[in-house]
This record gives sequence, C-alpha cells and structure tokens, in this order.
Amino acid sequence: MGKVNIWLKRSFIIVTSLMAMIGALMLAGTLFSHGHYHQDEQFEDMLVGINTMYALSITTLILPIIGLYGACKEKRWGLIVFTVGKILGSLFVLYMTIHVLIVRPMVIKIVSKLYLSMQPISNASEIDLKILQKTQIEMECCGVQQGYMEWGYNISESCLCNGISANCVEAPTNSSLFQLAEDMPVMIYKEPCLPILISHINLAMRVVVGVSMGLTSLWTLSCVLSIAILCQLREKKDTLVVAYSREAKTGNYAVLAEPAELT
Repeated sequence: MGKVNIWLKRSFIIVTSLMAMIGALMLAGTLFSHGHYHQDEQFEDMLVGINTMYALSITTLILPIIGLYGACKEKRWGLIVFTVGKILGSLFVLYMTIHVLIVRPMVIKIVSKLYLSMQPISNASEIDLKILQKTQIEMECCGVQQGYMEWGYNISESCLCNGISANCVEAPTNSSLFQLAEDMPVMIYKEPCLPILISHINLAMRVVVGVSMGLTSLWTLSCVLSIAILCQLREKKDTLVVAYSREAKTGNYAVLAEPAELT
C-alpha cells in the first residue's frame, strides 16, 4: 500500500468536512420546515418534497463521515463507498436541476392560468377569493393584473397596507374601505399580484438551480480527491529485500594495518 500525499489528504478532509456541515444545516432546515408546516392544510402535498430533503440531507451528512474515516485511516472501502455515493448523488441532483429548468415554464403557465381565471373578481368563487386574499396578504399586493381597480367598489381588506411602503397608494374615496375610516386616508397596495408571484417563482427556481450546481461542483471535487487518494493507496512501494543466511561465508578481506601499528 502506497503513502498518501499529506496535502492531498488535508484538502480532502477540508472539502469533506464542509460537505458534512452543509448536510447538517440541510437536515436542521428540513426538521424546522417539517415542524413549521406540520399543521398546515396543504402538508400532505409538501410531504414528498420534505421526505426527499430528508433523504438528501442525511445522505449528504453520512457519506462525508464515511469518507473522512476512509481518508484518516487509509481504508479503501470507506473511500470507495464515499465516491460511489457522491457520484450517484451528483447524477440525481443534476437530473433534478434539469427537471426544474424544464418544468419552470409549465409552472408559470399553470399559475398564470389559475389567477387569470379569477377575473373578473366580482364573479370569482369563494375558494378563488380565499386564495387571492391569502396571496394579497403574503405578497403585499392587490388584484391580479390591474391592481386594486379590479375590485371595483368592494376593495378587499387584504389589500390594506400594514405600514408605510413605496408599494402603497391611497384608496379611492368612493370605495368601501372608507367606511372603516373617519376622515383618514386609507392606504392599499398598488401592485398586482400575478407579476409579483411569477417573479417569486423565478427567483425560487434560480436559487434552487444555483444551490444544486454549487453542491454538484463540490461533490465532483470531493470525488476527484477521493479517487486520487485511492490511486495513491494502490501504488506499491519498491523496497529492498535483505536476506540473511547463517551459512554466509566470511569475506576475503585484506588487513590494512597491524594491531601494533595502531598503538
């Protein structure tokens, strides 16, 4: 078994330790999300994504531990398990990244179709109104495409601004919201919801793609370092074999000086 270069081993340990910390943070974030959305009505729809994050974060945490053990103890099986696992993980993440890029236009199209079907708002169903009002509160917007004007006289209270913001305008004096105020201006959100929602979807998918590509690059680097260590462990060192025999004869040596001459 060959000797591993110390700088190669240290580089692998640093990269793998960073991956283990990322895996621990991913696991903590998944646990927090699981607890936060546990009571949500749409929790069952999120369950597949949460379970996927559990599998990905646990794998990202366990494989670096195995790789660190293999590098520190110079165990080939640990490095092989780490390398194979990371290669498979990189292929899975790469597949998911391509899948996100493919479905992004479809997701935007579906969301746009859903919200555009709410127009005109005066004829929207109660379920659609609840969805729109929840979106208006969360996104700090009003209306679908044309802002608060789509509500007409009965502007929803979910359009009310919570504070002073550049996204707020004074509501029309002939709207129902002025019944809630006594000679005080009523501020509502001026931006429509659909453009903001599409912008959030694009941003979220760009973040997912960026994080996925970063993880894939880090995993690829760790695989290269692991393979380099495995190659060095496979190298055989040429050692000089010294044989000893009791039957070895005394060599023919010449006396250089008499013992008396040395005194």
